[in-house]
Amino acid sequence: MSIKENLNNLKSNIPDKVVLVAVSKTKPISDLMEAYNTGQRIFGENKIQEMVDKYEEMPKDIEWHMIGHVQRNKVKYMAEFVNLIHGVDSLKLLKEINKQAEKHHRVINCLLQIKIAEEDSKFGMSAEDASALLSSEKFAELKNVEVIGLMGMATFTDNMNQVEKEFKFLRHTFSNLKNTNPQLEIISMGMSGDYQLAIDCGSTMIRVGSSIFGVRN
Repeated sequence: MSIKENLNNLKSNIPDKVVLVAVSKTKPISDLMEAYNTGQRIFGENKIQEMVDKYEEMPKDIEWHMIGHVQRNKVKYMAEFVNLIHGVDSLKLLKEINKQAEKHHRVINCLLQIKIAEEDSKFGMSAEDASALLSSEKFAELKNVEVIGLMGMATFTDNMNQVEKEFKFLRHTFSNLKNTNPQLEIISMGMSGDYQLAIDCGSTMIRVGSSIFGVRN
């Protein structure tokens, strides 16, 4: 099926309240433009330089989401335009995003990445650390970032019971934190292989790549 057919099929299968991020990493601009011309306006990249290159060439009504692990020394390259940073896992990173956002007179939206997977390779902070960060004085001083939700990446496994358990843990963490942080609105979880399960578990934002653009090289 074409990118257009994949997108339309996907959108017809997800609730209106769930935001679709088209994960376009490694894909050529021609593929992104096919999605754009089908109405897709939110794209997710995991490498800052690739996202910058695509931003410069593509229409300016696109929302760019940084979904990969962020190195602090590269935040400056995307601070001018990035719409949402998914993988914030430390106060140090938040401070750098705040510093670079201030230079551009912007407030940058961020999600705290919670470690929900059992794999060591996945980044993220504990639920306890996230709670401590959000209630800290140092966080309150940051005027150019807004933490508007949580993100999590499940274990890469065929065991859907385990994935479901991890998704439910993120939903539970979100509910607990929202009691004291009413600005939290987004739960970003679920990818091509498990987005339906993620939605069932309370996801409000899914990150889908191969089900739209086909398998990556």
